[in-house]
Amino acid sequence: MTAEDFQTGQVLLIDKPLQWSSFQAVNKIKWSLKKHLGLKKIKVGHAGTLDPLASGLLIVCTGKFTKRIPELQGMIKEYTGTFHLGATTPSYDLETEIDAVFPTGHITEELIYKTVASFLGEIDQKPPIFSAIKKDGKRLYEHARKGEEIEIQSRKTVIHEFEITRIALPEVDFRVVCSKGTYIRSLAYDYGLALQSGAHLTALRRTKIGDYAVDNAMLVTDFEDSVTP
Repeated sequence: MTAEDFQTGQVLLIDKPLQWSSFQAVNKIKWSLKKHLGLKKIKVGHAGTLDPLASGLLIVCTGKFTKRIPELQGMIKEYTGTFHLGATTPSYDLETEIDAVFPTGHITEELIYKTVASFLGEIDQKPPIFSAIKKDGKRLYEHARKGEEIEIQSRKTVIHEFEITRIALPEVDFRVVCSKGTYIRSLAYDYGLALQSGAHLTALRRTKIGDYAVDNAMLVTDFEDSVTP
């Protein structure tokens, strides 16, 4: 593709690796386009953040297609991942250390499958305190890292599909199809509570956004090689 193609607009499907932030992935693409195509300015943006501890599909738009970002952000998303039952962390994932442990002896396979049903449809969900949502002009994780107590408002979200794909206690693998704004970390925490135990997220991969699939995505580290003048 030429410099003009990217300025006119492209929708790039990127497979974001673990430990990369979405911002780093966008910057890498922007840098590659400027370096190899001689572009002084190019608009590049992503259609929905993926945490550094998650891998998978990141939709990146260039040029005039950055105007399509709100439309792409509104699409339903599919994730796969792993819950660890019997323990919680303040961030609801592996960003922070385990802060409490809970009994799991009562948790049967039947209970694990049965509990899923209570999360289907529209649910109220509180975003994690370790998230980028702004409150009082600061991101929630900034309040959290200072140890500040803060009240978080719950929000409506929709879980279209939720299935358990593997049980190897204390690990449980899942697949979820959900609306924009759903926090899978919060789903892990709430699922643990519903089991009368605790849970946190130990692996997450975004596999689809609307009809776009990670199977058709390119590794962000391979993008530079695909750019030719």
